[in-house]
Amino acid sequence: MKGRVLVVDDEADARTALCELLRADGYLVETAADAFKALGKVGVFAPDVVLTDLRMPGMDGVELLGKLRANSPEVVVLVMTAFGAVDNAVAARREGAAGYFIKPLNLTELAFRLEREMEGLRLHREVGQLRTRLPAQYSFDRIIGTAPAMQAMLKTVVQVAGSRASILVTGESGTGKELVAAAIHERSPRAKGPFVKLHCAGLAETLLESELFGHERGAFTGALGRRDGRLVQADGGTLFLDEIGDSPPPMQLKLLRFLQEHELERVGGNQTLRVDVRVIAATNRDLCADVASGRFREDLYYRLNVITIETPALRDRRSDIGSLTRHFLRHFAADNGRDVEGFSDEAMAQLSAYDWPGNVRELENVVERAVVMARGSRITVADLPVGLVGPPAGGAVRIPGSTLADIERHAIRSTLEATKGSTTKAAVILGMSLRKIQYLKQKYGSAPKDEVRARAVEGSDGRAVA
Repeated sequence: MKGRVLVVDDEADARTALCELLRADGYLVETAADAFKALGKVGVFAPDVVLTDLRMPGMDGVELLGKLRANSPEVVVLVMTAFGAVDNAVAARREGAAGYFIKPLNLTELAFRLEREMEGLRLHREVGQLRTRLPAQYSFDRIIGTAPAMQAMLKTVVQVAGSRASILVTGESGTGKELVAAAIHERSPRAKGPFVKLHCAGLAETLLESELFGHERGAFTGALGRRDGRLVQADGGTLFLDEIGDSPPPMQLKLLRFLQEHELERVGGNQTLRVDVRVIAATNRDLCADVASGRFREDLYYRLNVITIETPALRDRRSDIGSLTRHFLRHFAADNGRDVEGFSDEAMAQLSAYDWPGNVRELENVVERAVVMARGSRITVADLPVGLVGPPAGGAVRIPGSTLADIERHAIRSTLEATKGSTTKAAVILGMSLRKIQYLKQKYGSAPKDEVRARAVEGSDGRAVA
C-alpha cells in the first residue's frame, strides 16, 4: 500500500472513477459525497491525503480545508477545481492546501504529486521518531536506579532543570555526572538548543583556553583560521564542563568573567561576543579543599556552585546493581552477537558484594568483558575478573598463612583454568602483559589446584580459622 487517500466529490461518477484508478495504483482509498461525510471519515480512516473538490453543496472545499487544518493538521490536502475557478484554488493554497489540480485531471501529474506527498510524509514521520528517540539517551530511562539516593537526586534534577542557575555536579568517577547534566538540559527550556561538552582535564592550558573561548587566525602556532569555542557553539543551550577542578588558574579567571558578564573574546582577538549559555560543571575532586589550599578560585567556586547535585557511588545504591547489570547484559549481548541470557546466582552474589571503586563505569566494563568471555548461556563466577571474586564488600582480601607468591600463583592458575589455558585472555583479565603471564605460567607449573585453597582456610599454625 502506497498510502491512504480520501476522495471527496459530490459527483458520483467522478468520485468512483478516481477511486478505482487510485486503488489500481496501489493506494487504500475511501470516498465521501460531501464535506460533512468527509469529516466523519477522517477520524476513522485516518487518511494521509485528502483529495477534495472545491465546489460542493453545503460546505465547500475551502471550508473543509479550514476544519481539517484545525483538527487534523498532519493531513495533506489537495484540491480539485474546474478550469474557470482557478482563483478559488489559489485561495485554497493560501489557506493551507498543498496543491491544486484542474479538472479534467491529468492522471500522470496526479500520480507523481501523490507519490511526492507520501514520500514527504514518510520523511516527516521518520524525523519525528528520531526527535523522540535522541533525547532518550539522556532521559531518566538511561539513568537507571530506584535506590533512595538515586530517587532523591532525580527529584532535584527535575526541580532545578527549569531554572537558569549554574549547577555543580559532584561525585566519584564513573557515577554518571555527564548523564545527569544532559538530563537537566533535556528538561530545561534550552532543550532545543545545543548540549556541548568540554573535558577540562588532560589538555594544555593554551589548548583548553582555545577550546573554550575560540581563537583568531594567527593567535598561536597552528591557528590557521578563526575558530569558535565551545561557549559560542553552546549559544542558546548548555555547556557541560567536566572535571572543572582540573582547570588551570588563568582559565578559571576567564571563566569567572564570562559567568559574571556573559561576554567573551576569542584568544588573540579583541571583538567582544555576547552569548546566552547555561553552564553545568562537574568534578570528582573536593573543591572546598581545593579552595582552602588556593588551588581553585573561591569566587568561581561560589559562582558555579549555585546548586549542587551529588551523584551517589554505586556501593551506596547496591539495590540498583541487579537492574544495571541486566541492562548492560542485554546491550552487550546484542552488540557482540552473543547468546547470553543472564548471570548465575553465585556470579550475581559476587557482583552485589563487590565495592565497585570505579562505580557504574566499572560495572559496565565488567559486564562487557563477562559477556565476551562467557562459555555458556549464563555467566558464572569463572567468567568474572579474578579481582571481583573475593570476600564481602568492605573487607580486604586476606588469606592467613599464605605468602604473596602463594596468592599470585593461585590467581594465575585460577585465571588460566577459567580461560582454558589461554594466556592471551588471562593477560586481559589480570591486566598483565602476555609475556609476564607466560613467564608466571612456566614458573608455577601445574601444581595441585587445591594447594592454595587449603592454605586459605588454615592459620599459620595449621588450625582452621573462620
